Amino acid sequence: MDYIATLKILVIGESGVGKSSIILAFTTGDYNASFPATIGVDYKCKVMEVNGMKVKLGIWDTAGQERYRTLTNSFYREAHGAILVYDVSEPKTLQKLNEWVEELQVYTTKKNIVCLVVGNKIDKPRVVPREAGQAFAQKHRMLFIESSAKTQEGINLAFEELVQKIIETPGLWETTGSSSNIRVSTEEARPQEESCYGSCTI
Repeated sequence: MDYIATLKILVIGESGVGKSSIILAFTTGDYNASFPATIGVDYKCKVMEVNGMKVKLGIWDTAGQERYRTLTNSFYREAHGAILVYDVSEPKTLQKLNEWVEELQVYTTKKNIVCLVVGNKIDKPRVVPREAGQAFAQKHRMLFIESSAKTQEGINLAFEELVQKIIETPGLWETTGSSSNIRVSTEEARPQEESCYGSCTI
């Protein structure tokens, strides 16, 4: 019998790097070039299948503007995974990820939280070399991928790899609520998408 695990995923990074667009692309397959800046925290959910097990992702989109930082501290708690996003056309957004890493270290309650660095907007002229993003991820022992919310490249793969790593991390998610008795099948299965998305802006 398959059980549903509910995982809390944070998407963090500077304003304008495409966090909301990545989430929209993943949950609906859509793209909005004039996506408004997130105010406070936005929430969406989606069910996907990993190794024959349905997993529900609660995806928290945190505002990148400094004036909203104090609103997001509590949302780091109990997170199983975090996606740290920078814009490959804006070098300073990669540099600023250091501050987001520090916030994670301060506020997260799960010390073995799985993190994935995403270099977004690869559809635009590149300024940040792929190697720079890889080096940052390696330094902080995080996963790495590049993506484009506009073309959908790398979007599903980013979430698939993050969730797979969370499931493979002992003690990270098994004791969360009703999912304490979840067992992961060893059978390889590529994640399949199932509609379950909504939003709740705070």
